[in-house]
Amino acid sequence: MPSIPELLRGARTIAVVGLSSNRWRASYGVSAYMQQSGYRIIPVNPGETEVLGEKSYARLEDVPDHIDIVNIFRRSEYVADIVDSAIQVGAGAIWMQEDVVDEAAAEKARKAGLAVVMDRCILKEHHRLGAA
Repeated sequence: MPSIPELLRGARTIAVVGLSSNRWRASYGVSAYMQQSGYRIIPVNPGETEVLGEKSYARLEDVPDHIDIVNIFRRSEYVADIVDSAIQVGAGAIWMQEDVVDEAAAEKARKAGLAVVMDRCILKEHHRLGAA
């Protein structure tokens, strides 16, 4: 499995599950930072039509493009279903934001060949590692 710096350097497209158009939400700020850092952000939220200038999709299965990282901004109890979807669409990695933990789903993702980062903020890791 790639290290966090390798994962961030190799990724171009990040699908953000739970991305909100509310500028005060962490998902918005983190995703805006990642977009400004050169990543394509794909919002995945059935309650949104567009976020950060990108069309929002209801489910990962609806995204027509390859996804390098699925960044999860949902509570831990939703992770298993998101991992199943990520495996189904052939995503490269699962990234669970801070306080999002599901060991069983993480193991399932690893067994399916996906890289897994859990309980870490992608913005903080990107900034800290200088992975831009």
